[in-house]
Amino acid sequence: MTTSTLDVRRDGHVARVYLNRPDVRNAFNEGVIAELTQTFAGLGADASLRCIVLGGHGKAFCAGADLNWMRAMAGYSWDENRADAQALADMLWTIYSCPVPVVGRIHGDCYAGGLGLAAVCDVLVAAEGVNFCLSEAKLGLLPATIGPYVVRAMGEQAARRWFITAERFDAAQARAMGFVHEVCASELLDAKVDELVATLVANGPMAVRACKQLVQDAGGRPIDAELRADTARRIADIRASAEGREGIQSFLGKRAPSWQG
Repeated sequence: MTTSTLDVRRDGHVARVYLNRPDVRNAFNEGVIAELTQTFAGLGADASLRCIVLGGHGKAFCAGADLNWMRAMAGYSWDENRADAQALADMLWTIYSCPVPVVGRIHGDCYAGGLGLAAVCDVLVAAEGVNFCLSEAKLGLLPATIGPYVVRAMGEQAARRWFITAERFDAAQARAMGFVHEVCASELLDAKVDELVATLVANGPMAVRACKQLVQDAGGRPIDAELRADTARRIADIRASAEGREGIQSFLGKRAPSWQG
């Protein structure tokens, strides 16, 4: 399926969503925001889906905001700016909260809002030579709507620097701070993404979704009685589920589980 701004492909249990505005380095505008929101809402509702890859066509993953869109925003009222920012915030939340794991395929430039898109992915693979930048402060702005996700993804201490300096940092630096999980040569990017996709698809489909939700729910919470009871309930639920029983039985029987059929 190709929309006006996205190229969406489906192969079995895997969907691949590519930003498809290579002439502007996949910079986003209100159209991209609306179509990403709609696409990920639909994919998240598909119980048969096990993995989504988010990438971009052309020379860059995403260079941030479209210049024509920025020119239009320069004349917006406060209310118009608020509505515009809320649409972006809703789009980021839709991807972040999507129950299906999202693998980010990052190449070329990953700037500003593009870095926010990367931050809402669950697993990030970046090509050598990628440039990251939270460039908002250079324009007298701030990375507000993407901020909560970026801080969680790179850590508060790293964010302290990159938010206020608006410096570029490369893939190796991104990996060192924990923002990126894998860095590889550009010609090996698709092979590394496919390797991770295969790993995800081989795991229990419902277990993977439950693991993603657990990280989001438990991250930053105090390990109090409420959390301990919650985690005990979650493991009991999945052990008693059909998938959990099949996983244990296949392991003990030294055979592949049914979901790998």
